[in-house]
Amino acid sequence: MTLLSLLAFAGLCLLLSVTPGPDTFLVLRIALNRASAGVAAAAGSASAAVVWAGLVGLGLAAILEQSAEVFRWVKIAGGIYLVYLGVSSFLKTRKAARAGMKEGADAPLPYSRWAGFGAGALSTLLNPKVGLFYLAVVPQFIPHGGNTFGTAMILGAVEAVIAFSYLTAVAVVAYKAMTWLRRPKVNSAMERASSGIITVLGVGVLASGAAS
Repeated sequence: MTLLSLLAFAGLCLLLSVTPGPDTFLVLRIALNRASAGVAAAAGSASAAVVWAGLVGLGLAAILEQSAEVFRWVKIAGGIYLVYLGVSSFLKTRKAARAGMKEGADAPLPYSRWAGFGAGALSTLLNPKVGLFYLAVVPQFIPHGGNTFGTAMILGAVEAVIAFSYLTAVAVVAYKAMTWLRRPKVNSAMERASSGIITVLGVGVLASGAAS
């Protein structure tokens, strides 16, 4: 495998990473409350990507492509897990609200680092599109007669590094944005702006009613 081939594969991985998917939104959701948990989720997703590369190297991913039934059940499992993540996040938000959190106080952390890592790993492991990506693309970069498993693992490591870097950036930016929005001055400005907009709308309604 030449350097040019490796760069071409890295370019494909970058395109895959920047395309919004379940992993991106999961990391974004987790990082809103704790940046380190979001980074851990990114690490979990990257680690699971290496596992998929290993499956391709061993030829196991071929079974996923050839068996529509297996593919269907993996999709169902992935969908159920994503629904679980969404529902559990909603319930945790309601629980925090009922606990009477004060504005500006430290909110309970829905995810620990280990929980974030596990969520990221499972999200990627249960996403058959990741396996199909490796199954369709990785073999094109494996030299004929070469070490299939070793080459697949190298390519998997490249994809994992790129994905981790991108998802980590997403986690940090998301957390910084939430931190900025929670600042008293910013919060006050937003409240004033929203109050002003509501007032203007109210005046418009009154004016329209008086003219009719």
